[in-house]
Amino acid sequence: MAEFEELTQLESLRGGMSTISRKELVISNSKPGRKCSESSDPRIDTNWYGPNDPENPFNWSIWKKRIITLIALVATFTTLIDGTIITAAHEAINEEFHISDAHFPNSYWPVMTWALGGGLSVLIILPLMEDFGVRAGFLGTYFVFICFIIPQAVTQSFVALCICRFFAGACVSVLANTSAGVISNIWEGNIARTIPISLYVLAYLSGSSIGPVIGGVIIQSLDWRWIGYIQLIFYGALFPIYFVFFQESRGEVILLRRQRKSVGKLTAESSALRGKQLLQKLRRSIQRPLYMLVTEPVVFFTTLWSAFTVGMIYLSTQSVEQVFRGLYGWTIPPACYVQSAIVLGQCCGWSTVFISRRLFINSASRNKEKPGAYIPEARLYVSIPGSFICLGGGLFVYAWTSFDFLPWIAPAIGIFLIGSGTVIVMNALTDYVVDSYSQYAGSAVAAVILGENVFSAFLPLATQSMYERLGFNWASTLLGFIALALSCVPVMFVVWGKKIRARSQFMKEAVITERT
Repeated sequence: MAEFEELTQLESLRGGMSTISRKELVISNSKPGRKCSESSDPRIDTNWYGPNDPENPFNWSIWKKRIITLIALVATFTTLIDGTIITAAHEAINEEFHISDAHFPNSYWPVMTWALGGGLSVLIILPLMEDFGVRAGFLGTYFVFICFIIPQAVTQSFVALCICRFFAGACVSVLANTSAGVISNIWEGNIARTIPISLYVLAYLSGSSIGPVIGGVIIQSLDWRWIGYIQLIFYGALFPIYFVFFQESRGEVILLRRQRKSVGKLTAESSALRGKQLLQKLRRSIQRPLYMLVTEPVVFFTTLWSAFTVGMIYLSTQSVEQVFRGLYGWTIPPACYVQSAIVLGQCCGWSTVFISRRLFINSASRNKEKPGAYIPEARLYVSIPGSFICLGGGLFVYAWTSFDFLPWIAPAIGIFLIGSGTVIVMNALTDYVVDSYSQYAGSAVAAVILGENVFSAFLPLATQSMYERLGFNWASTLLGFIALALSCVPVMFVVWGKKIRARSQFMKEAVITERT
């Protein structure tokens, strides 16, 4: 444990490219007029020029912040589409590469490798890129991402397709992290970040959910390879916009560049020190999330809860088509269009962030443990009905409306509820993990994201056989019971949260006293 206690405060202190994939929300000590972060080089002056330093991202104008936030949201939404858009073309891919789904969903391999690539980059690639800053890291990764889109469109090998998808998924995870980092870099405080970050979660989830819908539109009129061609055109058109508007917002990098202008390049000894610390950071970024996953009950159970929730989005890419084609005899494109109900549900579920934010703010007035501080468990209040009613209830509605004598809109309502539940749950649990662990939130959320990628990669592989053997009704019912069981997780944390925090040496150090 001594090794973990030596880690610097906020392992990737609100820079922009930490080890978390959705929310870089660790409470920042980068207040205007105070130190930006614990610099990795002792020669760097980490002080801003007073509380009104115009180069401090927290001091940027409100419109500049909104524009940059919008760019980050667009980047997140559009790149996440790549993860699931190819699912609409599974039959065409099977036919061209002579792949069969008769006994195993082999056509899902391109999505599975994509998710695994994202999981790897969370623990390995991102720490190595952290010192480059958000602009350089984003633009460089985005270019590499486009390069791996090209072979997806022209490859003549199924194995090559899966390999390219693996690296594309790794790039998207880096891009999503960078976008989350930008938001945390320019919006000061956990309350101010609530709405921007919730929009980021919506963009992250809805981008994954709408992929099959867009893919269905393309394959209805074009060859499946046009999925890659159209993505290449679209992503290429966005690159100049990102080049112009995606500015550097990592405070430490801004101060480093300022220092270099005044004292020149860093010495060889200083560069060697940074390299050594980078390797140490990489080792910690791999070890600590795994350590917390097996020793921290909050991390373990939120990982299960979150992983199942995100896994449901990827599972739907298999089950929705299977159910609607089986019940109503639809072709692939209309069956893919139905998944837009998930996106509509996610948009509606996002509106609960205003209720959750108010409940969290009001919790400070009744906190007897630390008067004036916000209660972390207040982040979970809205997630309890959202998880039980929307996620679990939606699965039961989806299960017992899956009859051919009922109109298609009936199971679509269940899908809508599932979509609502995913956003409500994801917003709540990530806020809770960040607020509870504060100083170690990066590692805690990295563990959660790792679980999500694993579930996203492997859970849908069981969909085909499960829905064939159990039937449409009981397969979804089984998932509904699992959702209800996991819905008890927020209840457990709300009831025993104080005791759990008291027993965790990581959570003891969290202090949430920021007030609006």
